[in-house]
Amino acid sequence: MIVRLGGGLALAAVLLLAPGAAGAQEMPVFRIEMRDGTIAPNLIEAPANTPFKLEISNTGQSPVEFESLELKREKVLAPGATSSIVFRRVEPGEYEFFDDFHPEARAKIVVR
Repeated sequence: MIVRLGGGLALAAVLLLAPGAAGAQEMPVFRIEMRDGTIAPNLIEAPANTPFKLEISNTGQSPVEFESLELKREKVLAPGATSSIVFRRVEPGEYEFFDDFHPEARAKIVVR
């Protein structure tokens, strides 16, 4: 079945259906590996006032908990699990995070 739309409606329909419609930007994704008391990388540089995503993977044998008091975020992951946290807007600065189950494992997000 072919549907014909007049003038501007056809263009609007194409833009709405097109993947990554006009003006859409990819959100930066930063990957973190937490593994039995280690965090890699231990320093992440993220853009200020721009949405970004942290993808956290627990590749170890014990549970981990991403914890940031300054960013007010926490997430528990079972061994082998992966999860994400989206940050909509973060002011410039340095923000520490750690594994609450392995407090010696610490890292930092620097937002510029």
